[in-house]
Amino acid sequence: MIDSRTVPYAALLLRVTLGALFLAHASLKLFVFTPAGTAKFFGSLGFPPELAYLIMTVEVLSGFALILGVWTRYAALAGIPILLGAIFTVHGAAGFFFTNPKGGWEFPAFWAIALAAQALLGDGAYALRPSRDVAAASGQLSGAHSR
Repeated sequence: MIDSRTVPYAALLLRVTLGALFLAHASLKLFVFTPAGTAKFFGSLGFPPELAYLIMTVEVLSGFALILGVWTRYAALAGIPILLGAIFTVHGAAGFFFTNPKGGWEFPAFWAIALAAQALLGDGAYALRPSRDVAAASGQLSGAHSR
């Protein structure tokens, strides 16, 4: 049974943690590898180097949106293709375990699944811009159809 009293706090904990992970990951690209170095790495993988700037932007914006609880579902969904891309281009060939040389796909896969769970859960407690209540919206629609 799901405890409806604690679910909003579970969603909050997941949301803030996922947002912090995105900001940490973006910070690594921005301050350690540098934007130019990250773009060069993307180029070495056969991608347009400019894609690195888009990825860093999405990571930063999604990170802040998740932490603050603004467009939570969209922010979570925006991160999934980034992580799947990391799996298929960098980490997949290294095997499953993230402790393998060049890191395996274990962590990015779990992170992508956690983002999907967040998208399904929604905002959680203390969101600055809570999503419209899906249940209330569907009730309004069904009520409109029954008239």
